[in-house]
Amino acid sequence: MRQDVPKPSPAARHCSGLARRVLTIAFALLILGLMTWAYAAGVPLASDRYGLLAFGLYGAFLSVHLVAQSLFAYLEHRRALVRTRRCVCVAQRWGGKREVMYTAFKALGDSVDYVQVCDSDTRLDPVALLELVQVLDEDPRVGAVGGDVRILNPLDSWVSFLSSLRYWVAFNVERACQSYFHCVSCISGPLGLYRNNLLQQFLEAWYNQKFLGTHCTFGDDRHLTNRMLSMGYATKYTSRSRCYSETPSSFLRWLSQQTRWSKSYFREWLYNALWWHRHHAWMTYEAVVSGLFPFFVAATVLRLFYAGRPWALLWVLLCVQGVALAKAAFAAWLRGCPRLLLLSLYAPLYMGGLLPAKFLALATMSQSGWGTSGRRRLAANYVPVLPLALWALLLLGGLVRSVVHEARADWSGASRAAEARHPAAGAGAYVGYWAIMLTLYWVWVRRLCRRRAGGYRVQV
Repeated sequence: MRQDVPKPSPAARHCSGLARRVLTIAFALLILGLMTWAYAAGVPLASDRYGLLAFGLYGAFLSVHLVAQSLFAYLEHRRALVRTRRCVCVAQRWGGKREVMYTAFKALGDSVDYVQVCDSDTRLDPVALLELVQVLDEDPRVGAVGGDVRILNPLDSWVSFLSSLRYWVAFNVERACQSYFHCVSCISGPLGLYRNNLLQQFLEAWYNQKFLGTHCTFGDDRHLTNRMLSMGYATKYTSRSRCYSETPSSFLRWLSQQTRWSKSYFREWLYNALWWHRHHAWMTYEAVVSGLFPFFVAATVLRLFYAGRPWALLWVLLCVQGVALAKAAFAAWLRGCPRLLLLSLYAPLYMGGLLPAKFLALATMSQSGWGTSGRRRLAANYVPVLPLALWALLLLGGLVRSVVHEARADWSGASRAAEARHPAAGAGAYVGYWAIMLTLYWVWVRRLCRRRAGGYRVQV
């Protein structure tokens, strides 16, 4: 006869939760301290004779992070391979996506077990819902699951094409890695499934969310996921469920979209930090690394641009493209699609567009707004361009300072002569990289853009 395992007392559960919270905070502070120390100390692990080329402790830390993330994403995909009513339309005044979702959730009540969410421009794979349901059926500890979101219009422009590659990596590497530890940070709006009995418990709190006294009108999906995580339930991702969604094809619309997403990311990061202790340590680790990454990148770029050495400027460009190419190569291998190598072309879009947009988002987090125009109209909101202009002026100032500094320097020494050869070799490698990648882009993509049909054919 099986004996029931005695449940821990409330005091024991409280002590256990408190201890885990303390350890989680200590772990987060440890990561923060190590990253800051490694960045500030600049401890070199390997360098050339003249100290022009160096690989430091901070670079090693980021390399280990990239390898670990890729490894766990690969393991999640392997594990996935092993585990082989009538429609109702509710008419209401337009009030944003959160209003529509709230109406649907309230209308459903407790009449269903699971609730699927999707966007108005989403095209679902015929078995998308079945695959999501299977994940929730297999494990009652999973509160929500998201699927693989692909781009419906990848050939509209270079922006939409690069976004399609970025989407694939975001879901099949980053979210797959999080799914390995049962803590996906955001169940994307185009395709997600929630346990309804849990959702109904925090529905009102989710709908009435406020930040700095302002009612939140964006970031619905990320906050919905955070509410599920706050209850201690796992969130998962499955690549077997797939959908197709539109993405902005113009740079301005894309920039507005990314600014809005960055606002919700920073806001929800603060809320997510309250529940790190209820989940795997990877959730804490990745949140700290991802949250600090833009600030360290910006500081590194500015420091090297103002270093007064031409090799430092070129070193920034080579490192950015080198890391981007390494991540693109892993994605191409994981998917078995060489075209994903072109993902490395996304790096300048990140450095020149998304990075300054993140700082604008951080400065305007409390300002509500959809952030995008109609899907077929050119965006007329030029506010997100302002941080790009400021960022360009900062980099230009560093470039001018470096040129002036080098023009006044003495180039007669042996180290200076060796340094003069490095920019030439680096510039050759950089130009060669772009020549190859742009040629591949023209052969693989641009010719298809010219011949594409008026509509989109989705094979599912």
